[in-house]
Amino acid sequence: MNKRLFTTLVLSSFLGSLILFGAGCSKKTVVPPGSGGSAGAGPSSGTDINYPQAEGGYSEGNLSAEGNLDDTTGGGGMDSLADNQTDEYKRAHGRSSENLYPIYFEFDQAGITADMTDMMVRNAQYLNANPGETVTIQGNCDERGTNEYNLALGERRSINARQFLIDLGIEFSRIKTLSYGEERPLFPGMDETAYSHNRRADFVLE
Repeated sequence: MNKRLFTTLVLSSFLGSLILFGAGCSKKTVVPPGSGGSAGAGPSSGTDINYPQAEGGYSEGNLSAEGNLDDTTGGGGMDSLADNQTDEYKRAHGRSSENLYPIYFEFDQAGITADMTDMMVRNAQYLNANPGETVTIQGNCDERGTNEYNLALGERRSINARQFLIDLGIEFSRIKTLSYGEERPLFPGMDETAYSHNRRADFVLE
């Protein structure tokens, strides 16, 4: 075999091994770049984030420039109450307060789907009937993707839900937003059933 050809093959094999080794070291599967990008939204971290593309009538394009996370951790004691309930209860109520309902999202999406609009209307009706209440919308994600990406995605979900409530007549001042990203899964499994119920926005009264 030609010596130069042999050297080239050895180097190619070595570089291929390095690439495979590096890919195997990743902690998680990062959401692919094809999901779209939106500059100027989400938390500022000094790094580029592949922001998800929201879809539907309540997409990022319809949001005001005020769409940022509020500095709040609303919800307090609701966590332990919800976490100790049956799976059936958690699927129906998430970590939302009594008389309010969670909404669920498609994978890697922040848009509110048509089958979730009824829950949004019911939440708005309750808030309209109780004008003294304020609510924190908590955005959650499943564990796929990086921590930073999922914080941005959870933020988009909570902001879109807030805009929906505003369009239904709830005052902006009564709604706070918060993203937990993937940090507080309600269902611990690593299958689509658990993932689908962790892709959620909860509505928690102050």
